[in-house]
Amino acid sequence: MNTIEKNSVGVIRLKKHEKNPIFSPNPDNHWENIVVCNPGVWYENGKFTMLYRAAGDDEEHYIRFGLAESSDGVNFERMSNEPIFSPSVDGPDMGGVEDPRIVKFGDEYYITYAYRPFPPGQYWKFAHDVILLPESGEDTPLVYKKNIANSGLAITKDFKNYKRLGRITTSNLDDRDVILFPEKINGKFAMLHRPKEWIGEAYGTNKPAIWIRFSDDLMVWEEESTLLIAGREGTWEEKVGGSTPPLKTKDGWLIIYHGVENGGLGYYRAGAALLDLEDPTKVIGRLEDWIMEPEHDYEIEGYYKGCVFPTGNMIIDDTLYVYYGAADKYIGLATCNINELLDKLKKSK
Repeated sequence: MNTIEKNSVGVIRLKKHEKNPIFSPNPDNHWENIVVCNPGVWYENGKFTMLYRAAGDDEEHYIRFGLAESSDGVNFERMSNEPIFSPSVDGPDMGGVEDPRIVKFGDEYYITYAYRPFPPGQYWKFAHDVILLPESGEDTPLVYKKNIANSGLAITKDFKNYKRLGRITTSNLDDRDVILFPEKINGKFAMLHRPKEWIGEAYGTNKPAIWIRFSDDLMVWEEESTLLIAGREGTWEEKVGGSTPPLKTKDGWLIIYHGVENGGLGYYRAGAALLDLEDPTKVIGRLEDWIMEPEHDYEIEGYYKGCVFPTGNMIIDDTLYVYYGAADKYIGLATCNINELLDKLKKSK
């Protein structure tokens, strides 16, 4: 399971598991009967814990989190017939919660997640980037008027009981793909984020890109951000965003990110980059080609037609595990030998 596929010119591809999709919607649960995708996954003491995005067939399309566990990383068992984390009743995330990414500090797991103040609706039936909007007045704050996606932070010790700490992005920015580094760097916390509105000459990128910023406090992110990885015009990655939590390796911070072709309207693929351990604003390696793309029916026929979207990863022995959403409907697993991938990244400087 830990081999890397290579084509005739030596391009690296992750190996998709033969049992994919490893997790599918459950028709018996109304809140997850059409969608399970984009999971945060944590590995500890021989157990894989999956916090997955789920949705049912309601017109509002409320999104929640379910919980599953596995001893082998492939065969996951649902831990509850009810959502483990849901939109709040009357808080800022009352419209839906999505795309958890997990890191650990001390004995607590910190989960960044995207949310909206109003449910988005069944977006695959709408035009691109169109969602439901609430009734609002002239003076309604922009975050509610335009149903802008923000990112929040929650903590847990057992993946069953959660505390919501609140918003960690700016309310008037659609700032998702917010991912924490798993440890402090030079005494500061670090975050990847993707503010959708930061485009144009003033920002140095024509499409939404990956930025990095630092802080002394996990709830206060006011230091200036640095543009980290921007898209490349005319390629598979015209628009990019962070995907999985950074992994610390002997050669640098491994970043798995997503790229979208056709100005952000086409296939979602996955790429890889390497950041300097001491100064992660420095990209020391970045593969020109993608490492994973939609190719099977479960990745092409869904609610986003043609999407692999990694959100969870870990290194066990010499194997990199990458968990991803497939076509906004299923969950897949892909693996590779971490040393081969790092060698390729080091040669990509």
